[in-house]
Amino acid sequence: MSSITTRDAPRGFSLQEYMTCLTGIVWREGLRFLHQRERFVSALVRPLVWLFIFAAGFRQVLGISIIPPYETYILYEVYIAPGLMAMIQLFNGMQSSLSMVYDREMGNMRTLLVSPLPRGFLLFCKLLAGTAVSLLQVYAFLLIAWFWDITPPPSGYLTVLPALILSGLMLGSLGMLISSGIKQLENFAGVMNFVIFPMFFASSALYPLWRVQEGSPYLYYLCVANPFTHAVELIRFALYGQINWISLAVVAACTIVFMIGAILAYDPSRGLARRGPAGGEG
Repeated sequence: MSSITTRDAPRGFSLQEYMTCLTGIVWREGLRFLHQRERFVSALVRPLVWLFIFAAGFRQVLGISIIPPYETYILYEVYIAPGLMAMIQLFNGMQSSLSMVYDREMGNMRTLLVSPLPRGFLLFCKLLAGTAVSLLQVYAFLLIAWFWDITPPPSGYLTVLPALILSGLMLGSLGMLISSGIKQLENFAGVMNFVIFPMFFASSALYPLWRVQEGSPYLYYLCVANPFTHAVELIRFALYGQINWISLAVVAACTIVFMIGAILAYDPSRGLARRGPAGGEG
């Protein structure tokens, strides 16, 4: 009797089983990215349009004086490069969340989330997979920007990697949190517009905050409270081998809050898990 009880008792998962799950989810996201080449192209078109057209037009008007982390006067396209890198991650985080809504309607995500593995770990694997894809897009952008004479210190390509990972996790978890409340795929595009564009324009991605403060103090405080601003500044400083400690703290805290919110939103007792396979109530 004791042997039967011991054999039937639930056991924890081994490290190998967790790694198998992580590898499977990342591999699936990677294959999806490779099969959707237009996604890669569109991810680069947006920042390159800003870099080649918008920045070129405003180069003489919006030259940037000496501000940290820059040690000399810089051209406008050099200043906006970190913001465009963060923009790639912002759009990728929202597109990855869009796939969550799509998979939920098709039943794939529901099947994944009812597996015996912890739900938080499954969502974290999905988040890591999306962040890995965004890193490929960002470094492809940096390669193209190098031919446009946007050349940070050689070590900056390595020192910026931790900042990109953390900012990618924050923006991906934000998108995941938003996707938990979207019931239909058609509604997600409208919600994205209300999130992406205000976050991008009300930040330091396109202009330094001291210029914003001169024009509108209220907009300045809005930019300071915007998590995307701190993601941009974290990337900007890391690209030049420095750490913006305030931005690091804000991005890390927002990542934790957004991720916890997404896990709670995908809890079986509410939201997604209560929907039936066809989208009805279970």
